[in-house]
Amino acid sequence: MNLKTFEQKLEDYARLLVKVGVNLQAGQVLYIESPIETIDFARLVVKQAYQAGAKYVQVVWQDEVTTRLRFDEAEEASFDYYPKWIASSMEQLAESGGAVLLLDGENPNLYDRVEPERLAASRKAAAAARQTYLGYVRSNYLNWCIVNVPTRAWADAAYPELAGESRVSALWEAIFSMSRIGAADPVEAWREHIEALKLKTDSLNAKRYRKLHYHAPGTDLTVELHPDHIWAGGGQLTQAGFPFVANMPTEEVYTMPLRTGTNGVVAGTKPFLLNGRIVDRFSLTFKEGRVTDFAAEVGYETLKRFLESDEGARYLGEVALVPYDSPISNTGRLFYNIGIDENASCHFALGSAYPTNMENGTGYSKEELLLSGANVSQFHEDFMIGSPELRIDAELEDGTMEALFRNGNWAADVDQK
Repeated sequence: MNLKTFEQKLEDYARLLVKVGVNLQAGQVLYIESPIETIDFARLVVKQAYQAGAKYVQVVWQDEVTTRLRFDEAEEASFDYYPKWIASSMEQLAESGGAVLLLDGENPNLYDRVEPERLAASRKAAAAARQTYLGYVRSNYLNWCIVNVPTRAWADAAYPELAGESRVSALWEAIFSMSRIGAADPVEAWREHIEALKLKTDSLNAKRYRKLHYHAPGTDLTVELHPDHIWAGGGQLTQAGFPFVANMPTEEVYTMPLRTGTNGVVAGTKPFLLNGRIVDRFSLTFKEGRVTDFAAEVGYETLKRFLESDEGARYLGEVALVPYDSPISNTGRLFYNIGIDENASCHFALGSAYPTNMENGTGYSKEELLLSGANVSQFHEDFMIGSPELRIDAELEDGTMEALFRNGNWAADVDQK
């Protein structure tokens, strides 16, 4: 039996993020963002990075108190502003061959009672200023990784039933479990997991499905895939050929829809954070790719503002498949963190498509992507639609239909039981 101390798990997690997540190469510069609350863990990551041969490691600390002070106290002009020098520095980092590791532990309730107009304006200003850098990220110009670290406020939201002092520990243990830290060799366990996801994407790419048909309570939707779509999942490659894992944990395989090819209605199955606010019990109606109607019992105004943020926000940019019977889903817990919750459920993303999900897409300009049938937006927001009732049928080029998902899981797995 492999029993590790908490300190050993922290060391293994830090090593995993450097060796597999961002896959730092000797001589690279590493940029890290971290909550100031998790400073001790961030220092472990810095140590692992230098041991892996980092030329230089820059840590930028995130403090939720100062973030919230801006929204409570600043003048209105603050929210249309994003420092160009920050955006420029991130572009320079990418262009000079650097790598990025984001340690995410945001408080789901950080923006409670903040005026929605302020949130929407600040997100739009940041997206506009960072669009060149975000283009580098979406096209895998650099190796990057987003992972999770517990903070007290996040743990309070995720584990409200526990005594206060045990919530952070419980969240750490959940992150360790979904990140395969309990394995004797987590790095090797992740390599095996990446290979399993690759086998699934290889199978899907060989099929060349034309459309996916979704059916579930409140959902009757057809999604046409981009004719040059590529399924991806698990590990990715930078344009220079270095493997990395953009999101840890990850259980999804995903691809690009045709921008104008979605029709019908889809119902969300889990709450999700959008611009710092919860949206729940919602549905979206599509016609020729565009959201033409929507409803939400919780967060209606937030969803409305997002859909109005730019034209691309009304179109799908990603189709992702995750079986209901999967590690994160089987916890039965909502984590209020999109990087985790999306990997417990089939999901879509409104907004920008990833050029890497299209043959030769990384060489296209935004205008060329749009003309080709890929969606373009300043934003990319995932929402969950998976459930035990979800059925997906896949349509081949000749019109033949195949069962893809039954009872929320891969049809082939259901048939074998």
